[in-house]
Amino acid sequence: MLDLSTTYLGLKLKNPLVASASPMSKKVERAQRLEEAGIAAIVMYSLFEEQIIHESMEIDYFLTRGENSAEAFSYLPDSGTYAMTPGKYLDHLSLLKKSVGVPVIGSLNGVSKGGWVRYARFMQEAGADALELNLYYLPTDPSLSSADVENAQVELVAEVKAGISIPLAVKLSPYYTSLPSAARRFVEAGADGLVLFNRFYQPDFDLDELEVVHNLDLSASTDLRLPLRWISILHGVIAADFALTSGVHTAQDTLKAMMAGAKVAMMASNLLHNGERVVAAMLSELGWWMEAHEYESIRQMQGSMSRQSVAEPAAFERANYMRVLNSWREVR
Repeated sequence: MLDLSTTYLGLKLKNPLVASASPMSKKVERAQRLEEAGIAAIVMYSLFEEQIIHESMEIDYFLTRGENSAEAFSYLPDSGTYAMTPGKYLDHLSLLKKSVGVPVIGSLNGVSKGGWVRYARFMQEAGADALELNLYYLPTDPSLSSADVENAQVELVAEVKAGISIPLAVKLSPYYTSLPSAARRFVEAGADGLVLFNRFYQPDFDLDELEVVHNLDLSASTDLRLPLRWISILHGVIAADFALTSGVHTAQDTLKAMMAGAKVAMMASNLLHNGERVVAAMLSELGWWMEAHEYESIRQMQGSMSRQSVAEPAAFERANYMRVLNSWREVR
């Protein structure tokens, strides 16, 4: 009998398919349908550092001034920018945890140390089985060195970990000068798992209105290649559970993630575009492929195509760059 189970952050999961942070978790009924379709765990949509600071500043103002001045709040972010206040987020997390039987992972998005970090513990108290800290940061100050940025993030990870007893995963971008070194430092600071990678949504220009516009572009299977490469390189080198996210759309994508060394394959775009019905279809195809290729379990294949396991490790390195360039042939 096929064994699709895996472990991630110490959690025993029935299969490697995890719903990553997205609007899918904003409604309990949608989360329940995900569970019924076969999803193994759900990552809550993110609570942002800015949301917490905004609410704290409002409370402080009312306590110290006792009046509501629209002018006084003109420098604050519009509260309508965010879907849910911190308090309501925690209430929803607690309700979601009580409404589904699969693990629920809280998501905290922030980059600086401060009082907002205590919400990591609040998420634990609300019932979160684990916490995902999303380090979404774009440095724009040329006086800030890469070491400054990395040191601040490492300190943040250590501070968050010190405040909780549940497992902690850190969601990273690929934009580090030395990703293996940064990954090691985050694990040494307390990260139990690493989620690769955060997708940076890029702005565009509206040439008619001469404005900067933001569009949400969903991922495609081709986006899998970047996290696939780095998990393959880091597997067996960094002592952490890896989650692959960005580009998981098919059973084949999931299989590749497992062979690279990931413990779970996280997806959001696929679910947002096609709905929860894709989960059952992917699991069915996953089982069929494993039977056809004589795999008995997911664990059997995890890391089997990592850099440490393949016959040609250089395929993940500079030699691969030259080979790809030389593979092009002019069409006549």
